[in-house]
Amino acid sequence: MSEATRDIEALIELMARLPGLGPRSARRAVLHLIKKRGQVMAPLAQAMAQVAATARECATCGNIGTADICDICRDERRATGEICVVEDVADLWAMERGHAFKGRYHVLGGTLSALDAVGPEELRIPRLLARVRDEGIREVILALNATVDGQTTAHYIAETLEGTGVAVTSLAQGVPIGGELDYLDDGTIQAALRARKRV
Repeated sequence: MSEATRDIEALIELMARLPGLGPRSARRAVLHLIKKRGQVMAPLAQAMAQVAATARECATCGNIGTADICDICRDERRATGEICVVEDVADLWAMERGHAFKGRYHVLGGTLSALDAVGPEELRIPRLLARVRDEGIREVILALNATVDGQTTAHYIAETLEGTGVAVTSLAQGVPIGGELDYLDDGTIQAALRARKRV
């Protein structure tokens, strides 16, 4: 194997580590990048180097940005007294795409998991409690995934905040807009039935 081929194979192996890409998808992506070297590969490499040098976690909420405090935390209009708690940055970005929430966020960095030895101290739960106390928070919205670990984490946070006078709410769960009952799993149908409301 020549030096050039080794470089390409090393790039394919690195690309294959990305979520959603296996070895075959990575190979196709690398071949596309090589064919479009000037238009795609060089700008991509430059952008990746720039982000690698400047990206950092927000010291307040855990979001990813290029400053020590992210744009959301710096925006005074978002000091609404509400904090939306999410598992990771991808969830925060998904919430922002909806343009529905105008408060601030708190990224836990995972969920509680006894099997993986992940306790409150491994997550940003103590930091959340400090923010609730220091920022005059009136409502904590738990936007955690509807998994066993997500719900365990939500219950732990709700219990910890009990008696503080802070309202703890969670996102509604159930039938999605445009969803058909025949395609839903049993757990989703049960959650939707429990969360029913008057029409």
